[in-house]
Amino acid sequence: MTDDKYVRNAAERVIALEAELESAGDATTGDDMAMSRDILSRWVATVVGVVSSPGVGRVTLIHANGTQSKIASPDLPYLLAKPVSFPKRDGGAD
Repeated sequence: MTDDKYVRNAAERVIALEAELESAGDATTGDDMAMSRDILSRWVATVVGVVSSPGVGRVTLIHANGTQSKIASPDLPYLLAKPVSFPKRDGGAD
């Protein structure tokens, strides 16, 4: 469970920053998230390719219509990155 106060504070910080850039923002939290999650689920379903760039903290989604969406996140690129594996050498020890 998330702490509603923490989520509201984070949303308010984002809106305040966007206001400084003269760009309006709108926050949805708590019980009002059902519609946003539905819209996001349908939007994610249009993704046909994903480029994960952990080094820059960004994920690029490629949509079926050819557009791209970029998500800046400290966690998501690492969650999507494939683990490194090294092939075993013939006759070598494990």
